[in-house]
Amino acid sequence: MQIVKNASAGTMESSDAYVEIRPGNGGISVQLESKVALQFGDSIRQVVKEVLGQMGVESADVRIVDRGALECVIRARVETAVLRGKE
Repeated sequence: MQIVKNASAGTMESSDAYVEIRPGNGGISVQLESKVALQFGDSIRQVVKEVLGQMGVESADVRIVDRGALECVIRARVETAVLRGKE
């Protein structure tokens, strides 16, 4: 699956995550903004890459603003953003 346009999902509300996805220049780039990035940043990035891999996305720039979202919420937001930005 190829990302062909900018897309987003989620909100900036507490316990949610806002995800933006853009076409990439080869590979996956994940930019994370979170108050818990030191504790959970690696886990959040891994979840994003896992979802992208499962959906067949090989190239994308992803930006996440985390407001304390659970893993299932992050997965849902990334999946929605991919579906909105696909070909």
